[in-house]
Amino acid sequence: MASEFGPAAERTDEQRFRLLIQSVTDYAIYMLDPTGVIASWNPGAERFKGYTEAEIIGQHFSRFYTEEDRQTHLPQRALATAANEGRFEQEGWRVRKDGTRMWAHVIIDPIRETSGTLVGFAKITRDISAQKAAREALRQSEERFRLLVQGVTDYAIFMLSTDGMVTNWNAGAARIKGYTEAEIVGQHFSRFYAVEDRVAGVPVRALETVVREGRFETEGWRVRKDGTRFWASVVIDAIRDDTGQLVGFAKVTRDITERRNAQETLEKGRSSLFQAQKMEALGGLSSGIAHDFNNILTVVLGNLDLLRRAPEQRRERLINNAVQAVEQGRKLTQQLLAFGRRHLHQPEVGELNRLILGMDDMLRQSLRGDIDMVFDLADVLWPVEVDPAQLQIALINLAVNARDAMPSGGQFQIRTENVTAPGSEVEQSVAIAVSDTGSGMPPEVVAHAFEPFFSTKEVGEGTGLGLPQVYGFAQQSNGSVRITSEVGHGTSFMISVPRTHA
Repeated sequence: MASEFGPAAERTDEQRFRLLIQSVTDYAIYMLDPTGVIASWNPGAERFKGYTEAEIIGQHFSRFYTEEDRQTHLPQRALATAANEGRFEQEGWRVRKDGTRMWAHVIIDPIRETSGTLVGFAKITRDISAQKAAREALRQSEERFRLLVQGVTDYAIFMLSTDGMVTNWNAGAARIKGYTEAEIVGQHFSRFYAVEDRVAGVPVRALETVVREGRFETEGWRVRKDGTRFWASVVIDAIRDDTGQLVGFAKVTRDITERRNAQETLEKGRSSLFQAQKMEALGGLSSGIAHDFNNILTVVLGNLDLLRRAPEQRRERLINNAVQAVEQGRKLTQQLLAFGRRHLHQPEVGELNRLILGMDDMLRQSLRGDIDMVFDLADVLWPVEVDPAQLQIALINLAVNARDAMPSGGQFQIRTENVTAPGSEVEQSVAIAVSDTGSGMPPEVVAHAFEPFFSTKEVGEGTGLGLPQVYGFAQQSNGSVRITSEVGHGTSFMISVPRTHA
């Protein structure tokens, strides 16, 4: 039993401990005597520092320190600290055999006998140059990011804790909101909101939205330190760690008061322009209607005045003239109602040739004696479904426009035909082509021809509703209308109405 636990057993423990130390290559583990002379050396020390055991045993450990550290007696102070306080720990530059430097983590522990007598030091060193480089890169990256954020003055960029407390502050936030970093860090961000928004719980709901959806974005009034308000664009994003745990919020605010004011000014300008255009349109409409009705009333009054003094045989013709003027007034009213969508569309199934031929007298009255009217009507025409009254008004409007475009006379033609869309036997329609040999229209006039109140006539000579009524008739009939015109070569209107099988 004595031999099992005697010196031989102790030597076996020492051997195992030595094997353990010698197996370590990631740490330099060695002993110093009380004066700092190296007494042992492991493979890790050789790998880090470059010295073999034969080269370094008996040398003072201060040779691993930089010249500037030796001048400040750091090696001696390290041993004194370890002896007096029981431990010395530090990170710093150390020098290898080839003169290169490494960033080392160093621990020195005193070694004492049972009696307390100091017999040396245990020194453990690890090369953490790579970790230091990574930390430095991270620090520089964070510093660059900090400088970037701090350099932004047009945006308030800052962070909030999970409960809404301001944790940092950039120069833009100080400029926009008026608080210095010392004044605002640690305060709740709700102080930037208007009183009515705080009472309504807007700040709390904003953070709840961010937690739920990851982002909150809005515009609204915010309050500066001096109590003045500004219109802000606000974005709040959630900040989470690698595990998804919420650690805070990133808040970006921009003062867009000037932009909002500019938009409001623009909207006011647009509103004023629209109002002016409406008044101009109403003025044109009023002038045109007044002119047309004045002509109608003149005819009515003139005939009534003559009727009062005329002999019996002339009275019937005068009455007919007055009735015809009143009928023209009725048609003008229908035109206005159709434009205002107050006229009830009353389509009937019919044959266009019959409707057009029945308008012969009315169309001739709308023209002048120096204008020839020509009908070129198809022999057999498909039936269509249109409002006869609206068709009549549309053709009269086109006749009046043709008359005004031919001050020296010319030809007014109405042509009809059946049309089948190319490549289709289903898309069938009836076309009415109304053309004249007048002065024609330039492209810029054609582009606006169907716009309400647009007219190239002198003020008081038209309402600007004639062609819009033609367009409205075609649309209400599920058809279309297009213009072909050339200055000096006349104008043609092609109205297409779908064929009906009713």
